[in-house]
Formats: sequence, structure tokens, C-alpha cells
Amino acid sequence: MPLTPSLPTLLLRGLLAGLIAGVLAGGVAFLLGEPHVDAAIAIEEANSAATEAHDHDGAAAGHSHEATESAGHSHGDAAEVSRTGQKFGLFLATSLAGLALGAIFATAVFYLRRFIPLAGVPLALGLAGAGWLAIEAVPFFKYPANPPAVGDPDTINDRTLLWLGAVVLGLAAVGIAGYVASLVRSRLVTVRIAAPLATFLVIVGLGYVLMPAVNEVPEDFPATLLWEFRISSLAVQATLWAALGLAFAFLTERSASTRESRVASSVG
Repeated sequence: MPLTPSLPTLLLRGLLAGLIAGVLAGGVAFLLGEPHVDAAIAIEEANSAATEAHDHDGAAAGHSHEATESAGHSHGDAAEVSRTGQKFGLFLATSLAGLALGAIFATAVFYLRRFIPLAGVPLALGLAGAGWLAIEAVPFFKYPANPPAVGDPDTINDRTLLWLGAVVLGLAAVGIAGYVASLVRSRLVTVRIAAPLATFLVIVGLGYVLMPAVNEVPEDFPATLLWEFRISSLAVQATLWAALGLAFAFLTERSASTRESRVASSVG
């Protein structure tokens, strides 16, 4: 009977897999996402400059100097971290996110293997796919990511709560669909596929209808830039989850192979 890895062993495996996934996701974000962020920031700065120029022209002579000083102060505060520093910090952020996600992933593997018929590589890959679907895909297609210059700062708390609600929706849809799949495990193949899929789509569809829509994209914002940014954001998250699942599966398979080799050599 094969040995079952302990929680500390799985946590170490998850942290390593998460670090690998975070670095790879950072690379994708740097190559695909940062050019779109730079373009969006340029649009934001151009709009800000135009607004300041308009306010300056309309201000009284006695207050124009104070307005200019205030605007200069504002830019100095916003530029505390340069874009170069932000780009290097991107890898740190994605690596830390990968480490945290890897620890959560390993803990989920440890407990889920007691309740589902999957283990090892199939469990790692299946959990990564389900995690991406619930935590990234479901929220994304309701509330997609926006670049700088898009979104009202006054509604950021409301939008954050809505996004968290979409994450809960995704987790509920995947969890209930998984439960339905366990109920029809002994049925025909078409039923085993259709029942959980229909369950997932119905729950997500109802959630999308009930949750309010959010559209704060300015009319003059380039549509191409908006969707390129969103696609790159989706690609970063897909890279993170795919790399996490594959790295964890590889480490699991390698550990099992090493253990089998040791057992075979000791028997021989």
C-alpha cells in the first residue's frame, strides 16, 4: 500500500510549486501585461494634464499659482514608486501570491483526497483546473479586470465586494457541480458529463443575472487596449494556475517514483 504524504510534506511541495508558478506568471505579466499598463497610464496622464490645463485656464489669477503647486504636489506623491520599480516589484508580488496559493493548494489536496476518488497527479491537475474556473474564470467574465484610467475611485470598495461575491459564486458552482458529479458517478458517460456541466452553468447563469452589472469604461478609452489588457490579465492567471497544477503534479509523480525505486532497491 503506497504511503500517504503528510501535510508538512505536501505544504513544502505546494510552496515550491507555487514559487515556480508565481515566477512564470510574473514573466507573462511582464511580457504581455506591462506594455498595456504603460499605454493606459499614458492615457490617464494625458487626461489628467488636460483637466489640469482646463482648471488652470478657468481659475482666477490669485488662485492659479496655488492650483499649480497643488497639482505638482499630487504628481510627486503618485510617483513615489517609479514604473521601473513597479515592474521589478511585479515578480515579487506574483512570487508571494504563488507561495500563498501553493500553501492553500497543498492543504486542499490533503483534505480533498479523503472525500474524492482522485489522488496524485489527477487530483493536482483537477484541483488546479477547478480552482482557476472558480476563482478566476467565473469572476472574470462578470467583472473583468480594468487597466489604469478605467473605473471610478469612489466605487472601488463596492466593486471589490462584487468581485468577492463572484468568487463565492464560482466556488459554490464548482463545489455543487462536483457533488452532482459524485452522485451520477455510476451512470452513463454522457450523464456523468452533462449533469455537473448543466449544474455549473445554471448556477453561474443565475448568479450573473442577479448580480449587478458594472461598466465604468470611458467612452473615449480605446477598445482594443481594453480587451488586450483583459486578455493578458486572464493569461497571467491561467499561467499561474496551470503552472501550479503541473509543478505540483510533477513533484508528486517524482516523489512517488523515488519512493518506489527505494522500495525496489531495498527488496532487491
